[in-house]
Amino acid sequence: MGATEPAVEERENRGERDEEEEETEKKQRGVKAVEEEEGEDSKEHHRFLASLNRLNPTNPLRIIVNNGGGSRFTTPPSSRVPPPMQTPPTRAQPPQEPQPPPSPSPSTPPPPLQHQSRSLFTPTPQQTLASLNSTKYTNKFFLLLFMLHEVVAIGFVCFLVFRGVQGLIGSNGNVKRKEQRILKFLLPQVEAASLLSIILAFSWQMAFRLWPDFMIHFILWSTFLMSLSSGILLLCFQMPATDAVGVCLIAFSIGNGLYACWVTRRIKFCSKILVKSLEPVSKFSDLNLPTYYMLAAGFLWMSLWIFGVIGALNFYFPPLVIIALVLSLAWTTEVMRNVVNLTVSRVISLFYLRGMQSSTRFSFQRALSRNLGSACLGSLFVPTIEALRIVARGLNLLKGEDEFMFCCANCCLKLMTFIFEHGNSWAFVQIAAYGKGFVRASQDTWKLFEDADMVEIVDADITSSICFLTGICSGCVCVIVAAAWTHTVYKPFTATISLLAFFIGYLMTRISMALPHACVSCYYACYAENSESRFFDKTIRDRQALIKNGRVVVPTPRVRRAVA
Repeated sequence: MGATEPAVEERENRGERDEEEEETEKKQRGVKAVEEEEGEDSKEHHRFLASLNRLNPTNPLRIIVNNGGGSRFTTPPSSRVPPPMQTPPTRAQPPQEPQPPPSPSPSTPPPPLQHQSRSLFTPTPQQTLASLNSTKYTNKFFLLLFMLHEVVAIGFVCFLVFRGVQGLIGSNGNVKRKEQRILKFLLPQVEAASLLSIILAFSWQMAFRLWPDFMIHFILWSTFLMSLSSGILLLCFQMPATDAVGVCLIAFSIGNGLYACWVTRRIKFCSKILVKSLEPVSKFSDLNLPTYYMLAAGFLWMSLWIFGVIGALNFYFPPLVIIALVLSLAWTTEVMRNVVNLTVSRVISLFYLRGMQSSTRFSFQRALSRNLGSACLGSLFVPTIEALRIVARGLNLLKGEDEFMFCCANCCLKLMTFIFEHGNSWAFVQIAAYGKGFVRASQDTWKLFEDADMVEIVDADITSSICFLTGICSGCVCVIVAAAWTHTVYKPFTATISLLAFFIGYLMTRISMALPHACVSCYYACYAENSESRFFDKTIRDRQALIKNGRVVVPTPRVRRAVA
């Protein structure tokens, strides 16, 4: 037994030494694994920094890195090695070779150029990312004015509806018979015109999205035919009131035909811009929802408004009251159209300038709250400014050799050009994107056009005219349906219902055409701000080269040419 005990102890000691060696080897393998993992992490970090260097300067991640988040992505020191782990002094181990620091990937810039790479992240647009979510309300005075107007208009319309109901159930036989006659022979046609206008509004917008190139030619000439047809139809009724409306429609159709012939050379380029500008719409499945909301709200308000018009016939000074109601409805529907314009402009402009997939719902909420004052101001003045500018251009074309006419036309054109630079429809892009006021946005946008040498191009654009003519076409279709129906059932109301039907059809269609108009405006304004974006092709650049070479004639009267 004494001989076997040392052998047993020797085996036990050898087993303990083997276990200690195994534990030591496991710890060394763990150290090597940690070093390899950290080396791989360092390589992955270098690859991530290299990918940041290759990002587009307008990419939101790159902008965030520049505006203060870059410190989170600084390059770690390449010589970082974890401290060696303490091993039990049971057995001497051979010295380990020092691990070389992980080498960066070939595409990673050297560490001394870290500050240079951060300077490359500087965004090209003037505004920072914080200005995209401006929280201030724009044009507060006109916002309060519009809200006050809406409160007064709703209260007054409700009062007129009450007067209409009071006259309908009152004891006065003449007033009661008059109200009954109006409800029987006027209300159905006007409501039918409202439904028809909504159907036409949806149809026009869908057609422009599917066949934009064809629709430009179609609208130019279908408006000519519809206005001419409705004018001839009203003349056939042989009543003084219908004759006056018919003559106006025929005169407009003649002017429309001349305009269609005059802009023939512009159609091809404007078709290209319209097709290109509508491409991002397919990326936002809910971009049409604001249009649907505004059309539904417009239909409900017009239905109540019609009852107010009926009640106005039983009130003091009916013609003046109806004119006031018409002007109120025009401003309200124009604000609705510009709310859609602002919503679409924010979504599309941020897509062009930042590559962002913006929320349509959030943009719609901003248009109804923070930017509503600018929409109210623009809706009040832009149609008037553009109409007066067209008149000034017409005078400039008709001035001839007469010195007095030359001075008057030149003065009017200068004045309207100055006003247009401080208030134009292009401003809605920067209002939506950066939360600017209407006047400042108009000035900044026009300055961008001047710096990018795009004034002649945007001046020659016919998109706004196409949207206007689309509304006229819908109004004429409504006139044909309502006038033929009314002349069959009750002839004295023919002229009145024709005017109401035309007005309703025009306004409802203008709301639906805000989407293509906003897309084209965003394309021009965003190109002027950042023409090197990958979302733009060479269409505008080629057009500028043709204009400089004199191969494109842009017969739009301007102040500079008039002075020269």
